Amino acid sequence: MSIEMQEPLIRVNVLDQETGYGTKEECHKNGWLHRAFSVFLYHGNKMFIQRRALGKYHSGGLWSNACCSHPRKGEGLGEAVKRRLWEELHMECDCVEIDSFVYFQRYHAELFEYEYDHVLLGEFQGEIVWNPEEAMDGAWVDLDELMKDLEEHPEKYSAWFLTACPKAMKAIKNRRQEASEEGA
Repeated sequence: MSIEMQEPLIRVNVLDQETGYGTKEECHKNGWLHRAFSVFLYHGNKMFIQRRALGKYHSGGLWSNACCSHPRKGEGLGEAVKRRLWEELHMECDCVEIDSFVYFQRYHAELFEYEYDHVLLGEFQGEIVWNPEEAMDGAWVDLDELMKDLEEHPEKYSAWFLTACPKAMKAIKNRRQEASEEGA
């Protein structure tokens, strides 16, 4: 069993209050609700998405947000985001939380995702070098094209992305509108 699967994660209730801890393997095997996060990166009217590596224990080959993971026991959300951005994409970016939600996905009899997912957004312009153990591809995509593809081909995307991405898109649209109004 990998070291990653033995990471102690933070179990929570539906209000994101800590209730205990469990390894990543225990949380996903038993369907325990635990804290997670999804980071979205954008620049202008484009969002960076990654295609998950085929070797991932679930959702391999599906497109998803720039970075996602779990804070570990004793680790704050900001600290975990910074750690995973570096591990997955070899980059740093200031991110702000824009929303959160709870979702449940059963992949098979002994693999569940039941997560309280914090959605974070960062504006980034620069080179992104993804870790091949995490992602097999990455792309900056136009938001309008992505929205259309989400509607027409939801099966190409991870379960959490289908809920989190519209939240990120709305926040990007609001930020761009505010910037436009300030410049007027």
